[in-house]
Amino acid sequence: MNPKPIDEFIEKNKPLFWYTPEDKKAGISDELLLENVINYCELSTIKELFAIWGLQKSKRVFKGMKGRKAHNFYPEIYHFFSEYFKRVA
Repeated sequence: MNPKPIDEFIEKNKPLFWYTPEDKKAGISDELLLENVINYCELSTIKELFAIWGLQKSKRVFKGMKGRKAHNFYPEIYHFFSEYFKRVA
């Protein structure tokens, strides 16, 4: 069975999830994945995730992060991507 693109993406970026046991990495939530990628990765990696998910899903996951989850983003990162999704997706 071939791995899904998102599983390959997580495997390639597994240092972001150093605290997650290997057997649990495939179960990482979309919110946690997006949070870590946006907060800690370079633009090329962010673009790669958006290409796998598509802009609409990326926007939906981002906009769905309310309260504490939304505050896990650095403020300038949250502001930037709020504006980005308003204009692009």
